[in-house]
Formats: sequence, C-alpha cells, structure tokens
Amino acid sequence: MIVNNTIAHQRLVLTGDRERFKELLRRRLIECGWRDQVRMLVRDFVKENDSSNVTLDMLITKVTPRARALVPDTVKKELLQKIKTHLLTQKDQ
Repeated sequence: MIVNNTIAHQRLVLTGDRERFKELLRRRLIECGWRDQVRMLVRDFVKENDSSNVTLDMLITKVTPRARALVPDTVKKELLQKIKTHLLTQKDQ
C-alpha cells in the first residue's frame, strides 16, 4: 500500500495537481471557519502560557492534534473523493 501511495503522490506532484488539491483544501478550510478556529487555539495557547517562552515547536506540538481533529468530515471526504476520482481517470489514460 505504501508503494501505491508513493506512486499516487508522485503522479500528483508531477502533473501539478497536488498544488491544485492543496488550494482546494485551503479554500474549504477557510469557508468552514476552520482557519479561524485554529487561530483561536493558537491565541488561547499563547495566553495560557508565558508568551515570551512559547516556541514554534511547542505551538505546533500542542495545536496540531486539535487542529486536525477540527477538520470537518465533509471536507475530508470531498477531498479524498476528488483525489480518488482524479487518480482513477489518470490511470485510464
């Protein structure tokens, strides 16, 4: 399965479609308010901790799991379906 994922990833990168899917994801996350939610998580973390001692690594470690959990299932499903459909149509060509 790892080999297939690697091949699929390489195909997306080579065709430039990876960037297109990243842009779609970015737009969907903004539309659903996810970006604002993550921004609030960051602010809360900085407020709860001494802001002068907060490092980027600390912030990433604490906020990333919460941010990932906040991604709506509808966004995940839409992107996954679009990628699958794209790869299947590319495979046939």
